[in-house]
Amino acid sequence: MAWIHNILARERSDRGMLCELLLFAGTIFLFLANLGNGHLWQDEAQTALIAKTILHGGIPLGYDGLNSFSQELGAEYGKNLVWRWHPWFPFYLLAIFFYVQISTLTARLPFALFGIATVVLVYFFVRTLWQNRRLALISALLLTASIPFLLLSRQCRYYSITAFFSLLALYGYSRIISEKRFGASIAVTALVLLFNTHYIYCAPLCLTMMIHAFIYHRARIKKIALVYAIAGILNIPGIIWYGGISYSSAYQTIHTGSQFFRFAFDYIVQLFQYVVPLLILIPVIILWITGYRTLKRFIPLDKTNEGLVVLLTLFIISSLAVLSIASPAPFFRYLSPLIPLFCILLALVVETVLKRSLIIGALIVAFLLFSNPLKEYWYELTHTYNGPVEGIVSYLNSNAKTGDIVAITYGDLPLKFYTPLRVVGGLTGEDLSPARNAEWIIIRKYVICEKDDKVRQYLEQNIDPNNYRGIRINSPDIPFENRESPGEHLYRTVQNEEPVVIYQKIRK
Repeated sequence: MAWIHNILARERSDRGMLCELLLFAGTIFLFLANLGNGHLWQDEAQTALIAKTILHGGIPLGYDGLNSFSQELGAEYGKNLVWRWHPWFPFYLLAIFFYVQISTLTARLPFALFGIATVVLVYFFVRTLWQNRRLALISALLLTASIPFLLLSRQCRYYSITAFFSLLALYGYSRIISEKRFGASIAVTALVLLFNTHYIYCAPLCLTMMIHAFIYHRARIKKIALVYAIAGILNIPGIIWYGGISYSSAYQTIHTGSQFFRFAFDYIVQLFQYVVPLLILIPVIILWITGYRTLKRFIPLDKTNEGLVVLLTLFIISSLAVLSIASPAPFFRYLSPLIPLFCILLALVVETVLKRSLIIGALIVAFLLFSNPLKEYWYELTHTYNGPVEGIVSYLNSNAKTGDIVAITYGDLPLKFYTPLRVVGGLTGEDLSPARNAEWIIIRKYVICEKDDKVRQYLEQNIDPNNYRGIRINSPDIPFENRESPGEHLYRTVQNEEPVVIYQKIRK
């Protein structure tokens, strides 16, 4: 009978391997397909422009000798032009790809690859810690099919990198507490690279590890403290450098208690709206109401599994607390490191149900997958998107001449990335007097913020419209080229919108 058992085990292993191959092939497709479709929007273009300066000067700058890359009235860099607003790891990573080719595709590629790497890490994180292949597959599947995570990972921005290194730090910590090799090395590496990607997430990570170790593994507290010390020493240059930036110059509002709770509430609402469908919580809530013992029978957790669930939950709670204190606004993009953790927790619910009913478990998986706008996302992958920036760039590259000046209210940074022109306006806060001699004037339909509105007012007061002729191009004048937030992202070209108008100086 042993040989029959071996054959069945081999067949299960082969089926599991086939599922893994299909999953990761699908992951690669969903993250990379049509990646260059649609031009970079304002925030993406900022990352790309700063990365380009590394190719020439070796360090990230906020000015390339022609144009400023500021969105905060110049607060992001000083007289030496060196960028201080964001940590540098994403810029150097992107510069490596730009060394090969500079394009929309290569601008987004490293971040999409980190998104794929996060899916792979989720699989190995779950399989290693829970020793459950099916649970690992479900976790990775839910993350692969998470449209919010796909949208964030396909941005030329740091979001997917923070998700990867946050989870990697938790993985390193789990190896420390289980006394496995390289745990401390992994944790230190992840914390250092995370700090140099976006340091805000290091605080909830360290808090999570220390609280968890105090509850479950007090004998490991000294080793965890040593990890903090080593990572802190390695990050001293960054702490000094990034600590010199004054965010209050750009964000003058002071966080009050009411603002903290409002931000926390907004973040939680977005998580339930885009990441965790509320309906999935109904069975758990019912079981909790009927009694804790019933819930324990339904979701049996031994001490190890319970500790892992608490670890993920602690990081979610501490991250929400820190983000609610430190965020300039409750943007969904700041939640990117939490999405993989929620996928793991959802997979635990699914796996528990599957053990009792294959049909109900499969229905829950289907519900989780199709609660995402997969149809709309598929449309985006298989069709061309036309936004205002792409239309403006195409027209200027075909008709503008070297040395021409372009004055624009909002959307200046993509023009600086895609054209060789001098572009003034936007959110830079720079001197607008060159706009008086601009060959091209672009006043966007929508006002994005007060900084943008001041540029509009200057152009309307100082530019004689009789000296310009309006050119309507075949691109909708929507507020943004596109956005990373699932609530604002456009999966297809907007049809019912006024076209962008570009004003060209009349040559006499």
